[in-house]
Amino acid sequence: MSTAESTGDESLYPIAVLIDELRNEDVQLRLNSVKKLSTIALALGVERTRNELIPFLTETIYDEDEVLLALAEQLGNFTKLVGGPEFVYCLLPALESLAQVEETVVRDKAVESLRTISHQHSTADLESHFVPLVKRLASGDWFTSRTSSCGLFAVCYPRCNDKLKAELRVNFRNLCQDDTPMVRRAAASKLGEFAKAVGSEHLKSEVIPMFVELAGDEQDSVRLLAVEACVSIASLLPQADTEALVMPTLKHCAEDQSWRVRYMVADHFTELQAAVGPEITTVDLVPAFQSLLKDCEAEVRAAAAQKVKDFCQNLAPATRETQIVTNILPCVTELVSDANQHVKSALAGVIMGLSPILGKNNTVEHLLPLFLTQLKDECPEVRLNIISNVDCVNEVIGIQQLSQSLLPAIVELAEDTKWRVRLAIINYMPLLAGQLGVEFFDEKLNQLCMTWLVDHVFAIREAATLNLKKLVEKFGAEWAQNGVIPKVVAMARDQNYLHRMTCLFCINVLSEACGPEMTVKLMLPTVLGMAGDRVANVRFNVAKTLQRMGPILDSSVAQTQVKPVLDKLNTDTDFDVKFYASEALAGEAF
Repeated sequence: MSTAESTGDESLYPIAVLIDELRNEDVQLRLNSVKKLSTIALALGVERTRNELIPFLTETIYDEDEVLLALAEQLGNFTKLVGGPEFVYCLLPALESLAQVEETVVRDKAVESLRTISHQHSTADLESHFVPLVKRLASGDWFTSRTSSCGLFAVCYPRCNDKLKAELRVNFRNLCQDDTPMVRRAAASKLGEFAKAVGSEHLKSEVIPMFVELAGDEQDSVRLLAVEACVSIASLLPQADTEALVMPTLKHCAEDQSWRVRYMVADHFTELQAAVGPEITTVDLVPAFQSLLKDCEAEVRAAAAQKVKDFCQNLAPATRETQIVTNILPCVTELVSDANQHVKSALAGVIMGLSPILGKNNTVEHLLPLFLTQLKDECPEVRLNIISNVDCVNEVIGIQQLSQSLLPAIVELAEDTKWRVRLAIINYMPLLAGQLGVEFFDEKLNQLCMTWLVDHVFAIREAATLNLKKLVEKFGAEWAQNGVIPKVVAMARDQNYLHRMTCLFCINVLSEACGPEMTVKLMLPTVLGMAGDRVANVRFNVAKTLQRMGPILDSSVAQTQVKPVLDKLNTDTDFDVKFYASEALAGEAF
């Protein structure tokens, strides 16, 4: 493709530059040019794009990975630029080359683009151009081409004639039996979608044997991917066939010697449960789930523990309660005192969800002791996971039965030596307040919230201030007037200037929540009194607080009470105090 031709017309000169940059030694220039390929193609027109640009790109496919990645992505959106679906096949040679390169990311992007343009082929073009490409890749010398081919079978199979379908099934079976583990891995990862494409006609005779073979592969990295395919295959088969053809292999996977395979079974357990139906679940999956909950590897137990709630939810309603109490709860009870904190934490995140499933009596009898054990767990994350899901249990049994044991755990977390733990419990306080009610909160937790305001970590004091605002929004301004504002105002006389500043921060948020009347009556006098504080940081925060209050104050109050104080601060010896006072005076209220 000659540059001279492109520069014949002056309007094409920038295009000529882009084309030259495709050959440039500088990788960044080549990358920029590849990203603008659609511009080049539009300028050249569909015919020259097909006859010159695409062949040129195909010939120069050997480049840096980032350039090839950009090229693979661009070609997936090139259908219109080569003349529409009628000519889309001319993009295949370039993408075929890209699907064989060594870098995985480039190959994956090329396969993604091939999958996109496969739908734009007519049936005739698909059979004469796309399917031969899939076969070439599937029988390539290098494993890279064979792995790429695995992702293309499902997109072309449904539209092929019977003869080609038979050939594609043979090709895919060969890939499942390939000598290279990477190829078998790729085949296993795509077996599920290929099974859906093949449909029921050849599922039992051809796809199931492939699945059984991959699930028994010598490499655990292949076997664990076969578990994913099991979900798709089971959902396509009648129940009797699932029981006979799939379940023996699945049960074997659940007891596999490799923990990674067992982990994959645990991770996909609820999907498998939905695919096989309630009857097979009761007979086969409940025992398998029990063994996964008791697995010797913590990662497997944690994955299974995360599925406890969903698994129990999806059991057959008629026998659900009996199954849970008889088979699942004994395993859950063991996990509550598991040696691994990740297992306990995973369980704590879902165990409260069993309460609505089992109802009030079973919750009190069986679950409440487990909740209380976890509330006393040495791991803060376990305790937090329980507290954050208290609302599930509250709906079933009411908060009073929980509160006696809940409170010690909250107090312990609130005083934890790690400030992040204290921060987390502060964030849950509005949720708990809503569940416990104002009387219980005032009696047990109000003082705790005030204590956080004088914590030695600023992040805790800041979060405690916001917490107060949320509590006032929940319980109302009258509650704030009686229980919070007097304590906040008292902090203005604290010896520690940081606590006096926290008082101002609290007033900032409380004035928004309580409204102008209460602000002027109860909080404004305190702020004005602090304008003479001996610490400059406090004085300039007084100016900032008055600036925030300005919009909600009556104009007479602003002029007669607030403005004189700001005028005085504006003549302060400290530069920062003067700056913030002048900022406040510039506001509309003054």
